[in-house]
Amino acid sequence: MKRFVLKKEPVSKPEYAINYASLLNEAQLEAVMHDEGPGLVIAGAGTGKTRTLIYRVARLIEAGADPNRILLLTFTRRAAREMLDRASSVLDERCRKVRGGTFHFYCSQLLHQYHEQAGYPQNFTIIDTADAQDLLHMLRAEFKFDKLKTRFPKKSTLQNIISASINRQQSLYDIVESGYDQFLGHIERIETLADAYRQYKEQHRVMDFDDLLVRTIELLQNETVLEQVRGRHEHVLVDEYQDTNAIQAELVRLFTPANGRVMVVGDDAQSIYRFRGADHKNIMRFPDLFKGAKRITLEENYRSTGNILQVANKLLEQAREKYEKKLYSMRETGDLPALVKTADTREQSRFVVQMIMNLREQEISLGETAVLFRNSRDSFDLEIELNRRKIPFIKYGGQKFSEAAHIKDVLAHLRVVINPADALAWNRVLTLIDGIGPKTAADLLNWLESAGNPYELASSGILSDKFKTGLLGLSQLLIDLKQNELTPAEALSQIHAYYKPVCEKKFDDHPKRLKDLEAFEGIAVNYRDYAQLLEELALDPIEATAVETEPGKEDEAPLVLSTIHSAKGLEWSHVFLIQCLDGVIPSGYSVDDPDEIDEELRLLYVAVTRAKDMLYISYPVLQHGSFGDVFTKPSRFLEGMGEQLLEPWLLVDESELPAASLPSASATALPATARGSNGQAAGDEA
Repeated sequence: MKRFVLKKEPVSKPEYAINYASLLNEAQLEAVMHDEGPGLVIAGAGTGKTRTLIYRVARLIEAGADPNRILLLTFTRRAAREMLDRASSVLDERCRKVRGGTFHFYCSQLLHQYHEQAGYPQNFTIIDTADAQDLLHMLRAEFKFDKLKTRFPKKSTLQNIISASINRQQSLYDIVESGYDQFLGHIERIETLADAYRQYKEQHRVMDFDDLLVRTIELLQNETVLEQVRGRHEHVLVDEYQDTNAIQAELVRLFTPANGRVMVVGDDAQSIYRFRGADHKNIMRFPDLFKGAKRITLEENYRSTGNILQVANKLLEQAREKYEKKLYSMRETGDLPALVKTADTREQSRFVVQMIMNLREQEISLGETAVLFRNSRDSFDLEIELNRRKIPFIKYGGQKFSEAAHIKDVLAHLRVVINPADALAWNRVLTLIDGIGPKTAADLLNWLESAGNPYELASSGILSDKFKTGLLGLSQLLIDLKQNELTPAEALSQIHAYYKPVCEKKFDDHPKRLKDLEAFEGIAVNYRDYAQLLEELALDPIEATAVETEPGKEDEAPLVLSTIHSAKGLEWSHVFLIQCLDGVIPSGYSVDDPDEIDEELRLLYVAVTRAKDMLYISYPVLQHGSFGDVFTKPSRFLEGMGEQLLEPWLLVDESELPAASLPSASATALPATARGSNGQAAGDEA
């Protein structure tokens, strides 16, 4: 009997122009070179996650992958653009052809392309969170739920409940019971309102952010569409996978090609967006969802000193559910992070400001320094002190640019041009006109539903001397925007001219808002048409910041104030973490929920790992409140961290406080590094 031996042809390895082994550490290289099947990269804070993704994109293209068939999903479009720009500089322009963007952006593209199968018109528009809340507020009033004797949820709470139900894939009842049980008596009304909200969006051809994901899941139940969409992808890469919700995790599964080439990158220890529906368990479940997934852990930190990483690792040890990792650095150990005890909140603010002034004298720029906090309100006292000392600062964690009322007013005019069925946008532009109130606007909206040309508002027959001139002016503006081939910047210029007198009458701070609109025209130059401008601003809004600058020093990068959530992904040389109190971190609302406590721990880990050279964690011993003075203690997560991890700095005269309120530890001398150049203790009046 003859035996046939199948001879394997040697697989020739591609020759790479980039010397990956010399540019990456061992774990990064393993992730970049991984070829077959699913991959899970656990990237600890500061371990080069972005660098790894950039070189993976370049390596895949060098190995022969078609860049058009690589899908890179990120949580901001800016992150995708920056990655692909850097990959292009590493390799070549082919990297720019990679499909990059957010889940919402990519889903929006699919829904526009397959609009017939999705059952929506191609010109549907997207409403942001603020619009969704306004719509719920309007429906709430229509049902007269705002007139009930017992308190009914406000618009923001309603939007949170409905969105959480969708993203967590739980019933409205379960969401209300677990987080809003004071409204359980209204559950049937909430369900009625949620159903009316869904019907309204369908009738007026609009989608909110959740719809983009849910409708795409529904679309991909069509086997033909699923096969076509999967056929586009040779490789799927997902950044910040720990921040995905249940629907996004399902989308990753649906997008993954039959070859199983999906790689997700993230850090379970930085999952801090549960309030947005993110599910920490997604990254823990990945190996179960994608059998045979290879796990690679990045632990070498390129950001922080060894002493800062010791604190971070100590925090990680307390987590209940985690991937084991231990961050380390080749950098010098550096100074011990400081645990700063102050008398009260005002003393804490004075300490931070004095230290910032000392650092400035040592030529550490304000832009290299950040003050982080749990809640936006935690910095109010500090902002007063910074203004008093004329220290310029910028604050993150507030409103987005496109959420500002004057920007939304302007954008509403473009929305009705794109989608004349967008009643929410129509209501906004109509009620800007003097003399048009809710009733007249409602009459006009009823006429619009059957109007042949909705922009010929004069033919509505609803005219009055009170608002005739304004209504005809709006009509002419919309006709011009619809008929003339204007660029977005040209269109905004026309709207700006029309809106200027409205803005001056509506807002006391109109000069600032009109400057915003001028700047907005400059931003619009980067967009090809109205639809792209509206969609991208809705899906990836520009951050609005509260900026205070010192006269004569406008060119100096300001000090950064930021919530911890808004600071994720950023880094600074010196970081001050203020109000690190039990009841703040962790929040008092989380203490009875083990999952919430774990998330609060991760939040503190994120804050600690923003610091490169020095970390100051401060807390006031005394909190002044409307119910009197309350004695506090530092976050429970810091318990057990002795002086070998955190150096105690004492900025409080304990003899002046009631003895019963004081810890038994003896007073600790203030380190020399905490003193000003004249020898004063930081926090003392200069």
